[in-house]
Amino acid sequence: MIPKHFLIVGAGFAGSVCARILAEAGRSVQIIDRREHVGGISYDQLDSHGVLVHTYGPHIFHTRNAAVFALLSRFTEWRSYEHRALAVVGEEHVPVPVNRTTINRLFRLNLRTKEEVRAHLDRVRMPRAQLLTSEDVVLDAVGPELCDKLFRGYTRKQWGVDLSTLSASVLARIPVRTDDDDRYFTDPIQYMPAQGYTPLFNRLLDHPGIRLQTCCEYRARHRSSTDTHLIYTGPIDEYFNCCYGRLPYRSLRFEHEQLPGVPKFQPVAVMIYPEHPTCTRISEFKHMTGQEHTGTSILREHPQADGAPYYPVPCPESDALYARYAALAAEQRSVSFVGRLAQYRYYNMDQVVEEAMQTAKRLLTGAT
Repeated sequence: MIPKHFLIVGAGFAGSVCARILAEAGRSVQIIDRREHVGGISYDQLDSHGVLVHTYGPHIFHTRNAAVFALLSRFTEWRSYEHRALAVVGEEHVPVPVNRTTINRLFRLNLRTKEEVRAHLDRVRMPRAQLLTSEDVVLDAVGPELCDKLFRGYTRKQWGVDLSTLSASVLARIPVRTDDDDRYFTDPIQYMPAQGYTPLFNRLLDHPGIRLQTCCEYRARHRSSTDTHLIYTGPIDEYFNCCYGRLPYRSLRFEHEQLPGVPKFQPVAVMIYPEHPTCTRISEFKHMTGQEHTGTSILREHPQADGAPYYPVPCPESDALYARYAALAAEQRSVSFVGRLAQYRYYNMDQVVEEAMQTAKRLLTGAT
């Protein structure tokens, strides 16, 4: 049976994309969010000095999925943007991901060709027969010295665990390049919403078939009848009242700072601090948005264990606990779990949109 009514918990990308697709197919959709705004952690706004900032840290849209880009392009114009980040190691500022420039600067080398870089990496790497942890991934790719300079301390801050216990999937996302390409991403589609993410979400949810309520906590009584299908995008353990215990998430403490009269604070959008005791990165949003303004605004991020959940922590213990919750979720015939928190996966934005598109399609065809 194909549901006619939907209750969606969470107005981020997962919930909002599901809502739009279902509403356009003639379904009745109510979407609620505990925050006072739409967009989830992709929300952006003008601060008190008029600078457009990402409230919950930088969000850079990049994808290889043309269908995802086509869907979102209906609700925003785009600004071409290729993201770049520098890591502060001692007195050096080096590109991340690791490339030829990174290696030359940190080790006072003069490697000129890709072949020379590969030969250097072959000399310093510690080959692993199996890449089971993020430590395996890094040591196998770049060896112990770069591992310690760039990855070990940063990982401990960001994830609250050592590289040796973090799943390989986390740092397998980060490439090692043998040329001087200093772009953070190499996806063919790299843009920022021209007016920001919040206007994108406002347009996405602007449909007569969608009813939106913010500042609203989910309770089971919100489901008006048994023929209402629930799409849940919050933490999966929270849905089940943490009956097996809490899944580990990493949260963030955000330190926003306005710098009136300072046209630019740093050379790129994000500066990474592997050696700082608590701060992982500083973001300057004007690089990303292209906004013209006499001042600028920056954001320092300090990861922590407590607070709103932002990142699932991929490690064997977490995976085992999540599997127990996933088994419960599979038994919920009138509930769909979508998104980073509900599926306990370290998704990028485009992957969340793709999951939402696929979920909506399955629901409209009666598939499970």
